Amino acid sequence: MALAWVLSRGENVIPIPGMKRRTHLDENVAAVDLELTPEELARMDAAFPVGAAAGERYTPVVARWAGR
Repeated sequence: MALAWVLSRGENVIPIPGMKRRTHLDENVAAVDLELTPEELARMDAAFPVGAAAGERYTPVVARWAGR
């Protein structure tokens, strides 16, 4: 579902999923055929608004530990 949502963002957005197993590849490819309804897209957009994932990658403690 997450990949289908990313694909719905427009033709200039290309998801690059990672995977270890063939079954995960098959699941990821299936996202191309998953059509989310406008209601589903609206609910996902509300749950994950633009900028929700913005910010530092590491907390200050982890950044010190990682040498950043």
